[in-house]
Amino acid sequence: MPLQSPTQQNAPTDKALPHRDLCTDCGITRTHDPRRCGHACQFIHPRYPRMEAQVHGRARNPEHEDEGFFGPYQAMHQAALQPPRKGAQWTGITTRLAERLLETSRVDAVLTMQPAADDFWRPEPVLVTRAEDMARCRGMRMGYAPLLAHLEPALAQGYKRLAIIGLPCQVYPLRALQQELDIESLYVIGTPCSDNTTTEHFHEFLTLLSEQPETVTYLEFRADYHVELRFTDGRVRTIPFLKLPISKLPRDFFPLTCQTCVDYTNVLADITVGYMAGRGEQWLVVRNDRGQEMLDLLGDEVTLKAPTSAGKRQGPVTGFMKNTERAAGGLPLRSMPDWARPLAAFLMPRIGPRGLEFARARVEMKAVETVLHLRRALPKRMHNMIPDHVWRLVEPYGLEPKEGERGK
Repeated sequence: MPLQSPTQQNAPTDKALPHRDLCTDCGITRTHDPRRCGHACQFIHPRYPRMEAQVHGRARNPEHEDEGFFGPYQAMHQAALQPPRKGAQWTGITTRLAERLLETSRVDAVLTMQPAADDFWRPEPVLVTRAEDMARCRGMRMGYAPLLAHLEPALAQGYKRLAIIGLPCQVYPLRALQQELDIESLYVIGTPCSDNTTTEHFHEFLTLLSEQPETVTYLEFRADYHVELRFTDGRVRTIPFLKLPISKLPRDFFPLTCQTCVDYTNVLADITVGYMAGRGEQWLVVRNDRGQEMLDLLGDEVTLKAPTSAGKRQGPVTGFMKNTERAAGGLPLRSMPDWARPLAAFLMPRIGPRGLEFARARVEMKAVETVLHLRRALPKRMHNMIPDHVWRLVEPYGLEPKEGERGK
């Protein structure tokens, strides 16, 4: 059976979940032993130095500026498939990596997401065993899905050599449990993530962006400070970040998990494929030999060049911090007057942080957000939930740990 839905895999996706106030339903609570969340969950007590050393052979080097932001890596690239794949979120690198792993028989199956049958935007876990079926998985989904609940059924069916495409909150527990699993070989393709929400909330967002939200086929937050929308009739529309209707979204649009995520760049993947430093292309972070092995499989299908950087991030990050403090747990609304927003929307792609500097800014913003939201909502958990590298990121902005906030 080449491409299997969760129902075909008999994975326990309908199993009642234990209540937890910080959970993105990675799937571990649906497995035979949900108690493993206690040491596998990113939102309980993440141990990044130990996990980085386990996966990559070493932890990030705090003296290396960009490893402090992005985690351990061997190489970074701006990259694009030639030609871009139809239906891909960017040019299709993530999907093509998985296809090549299947084509070269390095893996038996790929565990990833596809659109649900009843909702194009809802992610649904799927096990793919034929390269040609990966095309169904192209594009971005918005919402939560128990990807790791399907590991045990996949292994029970004899698939011991696996590739997994996952978000940071799925990859962390995967790595934490990897040595307990009967896996012969594992390739991990990671995508950056910080601001997921429920599929239902995402549909609310689409209704604010378009009078015909059902015709939207594509949405992407681009590194040039615009959101791009594509429609069923072929139209393309871009909206500057500063003109998004953020003030109309509910206060809980992003859950506390996403507001306190400490791993934007998916540092435990073998290769991270994202957009933040891509400047119109994709951004690849090759983290270890296995990541380089995957990239080599693309050969001359992919063009690579060194990432570039421009602008300064300190001003935007400071402004974000102040707005987050004012929001007091809600979304960080901008205090800029309406007359100034068109000017700012024009200037930011030209003088704001771009390329690697844009990526550094987003990572610092996430670090600031983590400290402020945990300090407000769950101060007693801060010493467990905030790794040292996050405190180093926020230090230049005057955020220092108070008594009891920093772990030993």
